[in-house]
Amino acid sequence: MMARLTREEQEIVDAFERNELRSSRNKAAMMKQHREYAAATFRKDRRVNVRISSRDLDALKKRALSEGIPYQTLIASVLHRYVEGRLRAAETSD
Repeated sequence: MMARLTREEQEIVDAFERNELRSSRNKAAMMKQHREYAAATFRKDRRVNVRISSRDLDALKKRALSEGIPYQTLIASVLHRYVEGRLRAAETSD
């Protein structure tokens, strides 16, 4: 089963198939610039202490283990996706 493409991804595929994409002239400089952007985006420069239940922490550790990443990285990833709007809080019916 193939994942559905976003509109932007489909536009890129279509442009590629029409042979409209061209290599950058200064690939090394562009790669360096984008590496710097990525490093700045994911720089961890603040520490936060949060109290959570033992049950939730154990569940996070199990999930992180199954994903093959440290649990702190998983927590940071979930928080990052949430603030970027790519993860929504579960709605509850009270």
